[in-house]
Amino acid sequence: MQYPNIVEFQVTGDYALFSDPIMRVGGEKCSYQVPTYEALKGILSSVYWKPTLIWYIDAVRMMNQIQTEVKGIRPIHYQDSKNDLSYYTYLKNCRYQVRAHFEWNENRPELAQDRNENKHHNIARRMIKTGGRRDIFLGARECQGYVEPCVFGEGPGAYDKLPELSFGLMYHGITYADEAYSPETKGKMTARFWYPTMKQGVITFPRPEDCPLTKPLREMEIKLFGEDFGNFSGLREFGEVT
Repeated sequence: MQYPNIVEFQVTGDYALFSDPIMRVGGEKCSYQVPTYEALKGILSSVYWKPTLIWYIDAVRMMNQIQTEVKGIRPIHYQDSKNDLSYYTYLKNCRYQVRAHFEWNENRPELAQDRNENKHHNIARRMIKTGGRRDIFLGARECQGYVEPCVFGEGPGAYDKLPELSFGLMYHGITYADEAYSPETKGKMTARFWYPTMKQGVITFPRPEDCPLTKPLREMEIKLFGEDFGNFSGLREFGEVT
């Protein structure tokens, strides 16, 4: 990459549910105290994404105090259409500053003609200003979120004076087959875990390949994109590439 391709934005929402994947199958759900890498990556992918690139979340800054609220939810039974009753623990009054950057997806050499840094970086910044291409949500679909540009580190944060706070073992994200970074992750879906620590209100994320714990989940094939498959158009959409 010729440029760092960094983007900075603020995401806000009344509620958030950053839960462990183990709790996603049903029953009671309880949010982590802080956003996960995968949730922030999903937010940025909703703002702008192409299979040509991979978003990497560098850091998140906690702007508001960590608060929770319990709600009674009536989900539907899996086996029939009757209602059930569960309690979900949400984060409330959420506001985070995020710094991220993109790199080319080397697992997709067929999209090399679309590797235009200025194009993708400018579109991403423009999409942040307009609130994103698709709906933004904080961890769960019912938690609507909003994005806007910001300067990372600007303004007072709730934990600026807190030296250090550890959150124990947490889910980091999932490595899909098209984002594999090693022979062990090729052709597989792999879950990643790590031990986050917040320092002066900022959590710095490791790269996926630097996570201390991983767990292969299942075999997975890469979905192919390209003009030959009729599901992708890159620089050629504006004429012949020279």
